[in-house]
Amino acid sequence: MSHEITIEQRYEQPTAVVSGRVAHDGIPEFIGGAFGEVLAAIGGENSVAGPPFARYDIDGSGFVVEAGFPVTEPVTAIGRVAPSRLPGGTVATLRYVGAYEGLGDAYGALEEWLDVNGFTAAGRPWECYIDGPEAPEPRTLVCWPCTRS
Repeated sequence: MSHEITIEQRYEQPTAVVSGRVAHDGIPEFIGGAFGEVLAAIGGENSVAGPPFARYDIDGSGFVVEAGFPVTEPVTAIGRVAPSRLPGGTVATLRYVGAYEGLGDAYGALEEWLDVNGFTAAGRPWECYIDGPEAPEPRTLVCWPCTRS
């Protein structure tokens, strides 16, 4: 499968997130709940500056997940909702269309593209969900901070 990959320059973006340790099979439920919790805490979509996103770190028992929204202004912690940020700088992006189960292959394709094209990963990647899971072919943007090798 071919992927549309681009290099972008981005500004640092404040975010509001919920973080937690989650087993692989619990990710959809966690993310859906986190998105609702963030929207309730920040006062709804008027404070949202882009599509919902999630970042993952793998550990021995599953994933450490950070899920939420970019926001127009930094937030103050409210319950489990905390301020965070998406990094600025050079970011490789891959537009993926299809079931979320195929995202692992998309990450592999982006990692290979970075290597072949003279870039090195420079931070944790994240996923922006352009469409919700109810879409027949949801669109997801995979973003990976990088630098020229």
